Amino acid sequence: MAPRRAEPSILLGPILYFRGEQRDRWWLSALFVLDGEVEPDDLRVDGVTLPVPPRHLTHWRHRQLWRFDFAVPRGMRDTDVTYGFPDGPRWTVVVPSRHSLPRMAILYGSGMTAGSDPEAEGPTGASPALWSDLLSRQSTDRYHLMVQAGGQIDGDAVTAAAPQANGLLSDVSRRLGPALPNVAEELMAAGFDRMLRTWSSAAAASALASIPSVMVWDGSDLGRLLAGAWGGREEGDAASRSLRPLFAATRRQVQLFQTGSVADRPPDCLWGSTCGTLAQGFTMGEVGLLTLDSWSDRNGRRMLSERGWSMLPDWLDRFAACRHLILVSGGPLLTPAAALLDRLGGVLPSRLRGRLGDHWAAPGRHAEWERMVRTLADFSRRSGCRITVASRGIAGGAAARGVLRGGGLEMWQLYAPRFTKSATPAGGWKSRLAEPLATRPDHPLPAHRFEMPPFAEGGRRLLYGSGWIACSFDAKGQLHARWCLPGDTGRYTQAI
Repeated sequence: MAPRRAEPSILLGPILYFRGEQRDRWWLSALFVLDGEVEPDDLRVDGVTLPVPPRHLTHWRHRQLWRFDFAVPRGMRDTDVTYGFPDGPRWTVVVPSRHSLPRMAILYGSGMTAGSDPEAEGPTGASPALWSDLLSRQSTDRYHLMVQAGGQIDGDAVTAAAPQANGLLSDVSRRLGPALPNVAEELMAAGFDRMLRTWSSAAAASALASIPSVMVWDGSDLGRLLAGAWGGREEGDAASRSLRPLFAATRRQVQLFQTGSVADRPPDCLWGSTCGTLAQGFTMGEVGLLTLDSWSDRNGRRMLSERGWSMLPDWLDRFAACRHLILVSGGPLLTPAAALLDRLGGVLPSRLRGRLGDHWAAPGRHAEWERMVRTLADFSRRSGCRITVASRGIAGGAAARGVLRGGGLEMWQLYAPRFTKSATPAGGWKSRLAEPLATRPDHPLPAHRFEMPPFAEGGRRLLYGSGWIACSFDAKGQLHARWCLPGDTGRYTQAI
């Protein structure tokens, strides 16, 4: 009798990633982190005739990362598809029909832990109950995608667990010197351990295995110290050279866990791989989804490199046949009082300017913000494709909606609530500042008006609480957004 093959020990996974649609097939990837050298069995997927072989991505110390890539046929109606190992665990995913438009859950901060959310003003923490709430809602909403708009990695907790990196980033004078020995490896080890702990809880693991994710990173994934230093550097100076190993380690981890890939073998959906960014793009019938990477090339003067800017119009043109494009940006693109904050940026100390946020309209970035808005507006007017922006919340994580109108453009901004619990629903200087600003229309561009309308139920403009945004499309391509705040019985919706 042949000896029984050793079973691999699953440390994390599957994490399910969306790879796009191709004709009548829905493309997915499943990532596993295994302990030891045992190769996993082939994966079996309902509707897929042949077994799906594993592909070895990389290893980190004694841990091996394997990925399975498969395409599921789409039927005439949404289908529950089961996948898993022949003699092991199995999971179920909802695959849309050939004519379905995507249903999505948009969330922010799935990897954040206590006290580490830079947008929070009270104690916060990743809440297993929220994952359970999301799974409960999945039984009725039946999401096809989970769009994660940042905060999948707790950058502050990772930095705190890496003493060399923390010391380097905390001491401005040392940051000007060479990087310390093994600092990047230390930071990578801390990040890897943090991801295994954060996403291996039962509810989080179940959601990540049953709803395909599309993820974008933001400053929370880097942590406040590294994000502040990297975002304020000057290209080519000593600080930039010293920070690069730390940034490269974080970026490698982001690519592994948030795109399920490595640098030399990017998936087709990573449109930005040719210019070194992690931007992803998808077309799903008449709906498009584009995630922007505003960190790989960021410094004190820019958000995107010139090569990135030159490729953006080509990326947008791929959505010319779509009725609606959702642009995912970790930091908000549209914010209240953007013009006022830009004027204040010239007189405020750098410390205060940094605390106003890392969003596109932060002080000193108005010219680049205007370039982005005009690029999007030109594409929308030329193609007839409506654009909606999704990002994290504002003013300590408040959920809201805003709209920019002018020159034939109507572009909505959806602010996602934190996917973390909060002990203080409202309060703190950011909230006190945002409340009056949210009620006043702004004119960030000539002949353009930005406003944040109140929700019909309750009349509030800012929603404090934990949750996510559920998005669906009707037959006319109209987007219906609903803010899901477990524990809040209000109904907060917007049709776009």
